[in-house]
Amino acid sequence: MSIADKIKAGAAVIDVRNPDEYGDEHFEGARNIPVGLLASRLAEVGPKDKPVVLYCASGARSAMAAQMLKASGWTDVTNAGGLYDMPGF
Repeated sequence: MSIADKIKAGAAVIDVRNPDEYGDEHFEGARNIPVGLLASRLAEVGPKDKPVVLYCASGARSAMAAQMLKASGWTDVTNAGGLYDMPGF
């Protein structure tokens, strides 16, 4: 399933950049949970069986966040890479 299809199907979209980066521009509908705060804000991600799409600026922070979510029990986690890799952006 493509990233666009996952988002259309209701995946949680998480921007793991810092709040200033998020404030400058972000994917519509994305929630901002900086990667450094993710461990303490896991409850905000949503159900562990619901798809999650992560992005940052280049894909490095979202890769770290994806590993963290998978290790914490999320079953469908996608690292979309950078903001400009997001579908339709």
